[in-house]
Amino acid sequence: MKMKTNRFLAGLKAGEKQVGFWVSLASPYSAEVVAAAEFDWLVVDLEHTPGDMQTVLGQLQAIAPYHSTAIVRTPVNDPVIVKRLLDLGPEGILFPMIQNADEARAAIEATRYPPHGIRGVAGAARGNRFGRVTDYYEQVESQTCVLIQIETSSALDQAEEISGVKGVDGVFFGPADISADMGMIGQPLHPDVWARIMPAARKLMDMGVPVGTLVTDPAMAADLLNDGFSFVACGTDVGLLAKATDSLLAQMRQSIDKEKT
Repeated sequence: MKMKTNRFLAGLKAGEKQVGFWVSLASPYSAEVVAAAEFDWLVVDLEHTPGDMQTVLGQLQAIAPYHSTAIVRTPVNDPVIVKRLLDLGPEGILFPMIQNADEARAAIEATRYPPHGIRGVAGAARGNRFGRVTDYYEQVESQTCVLIQIETSSALDQAEEISGVKGVDGVFFGPADISADMGMIGQPLHPDVWARIMPAARKLMDMGVPVGTLVTDPAMAADLLNDGFSFVACGTDVGLLAKATDSLLAQMRQSIDKEKT
């Protein structure tokens, strides 16, 4: 058995526009509901969810039969956690809150076997189909996408150095934390936040670095993709569920004949 080509990573290299979605409910069942929609890529989040290694495993298994590329966001830039996640076989890792090039290098090293990094070797794990992928050790580095997340003003100022670290496949801008760092917490779509992000994003685009983000406004997400972003997530499962249930209840409340209740 040979290692499969990473469709998302191939798409980044080909300059394709790729639409993504956030998976935060820590449930294989809900992950499969989302995966069946066949977004180009899905982030299984471990940073801001109640998930753990077992729930990540179930979510990866649920996503696997579908088109979407599964990327896991590690909760922290920790080589032990990253090692365990990679053994579960995601097609990419998203590292949150990377502040400088040194932290980016540490992230890359956590995803690489010696002599290029410090990842420990598991003889048989889900990542190598329990030892059946015969070219796993030769191909895993080129077929595992490593995305670095920039989430502060300081990191924005160092975006070129961070993106230039060998092994970084793309840079993801986190507007929620950037807005908080700017003193505008809870306003990730504010024009001032994006006026701060866009110059850094443009510099990376000009360098040929794929850039991405998450915005929950589909029109804005489409605009960003049309304006040079390579990969943009347009929503979250938690957010859609909350909005849909609120909307349904409001519709019902308005439709009930109050004189007869």
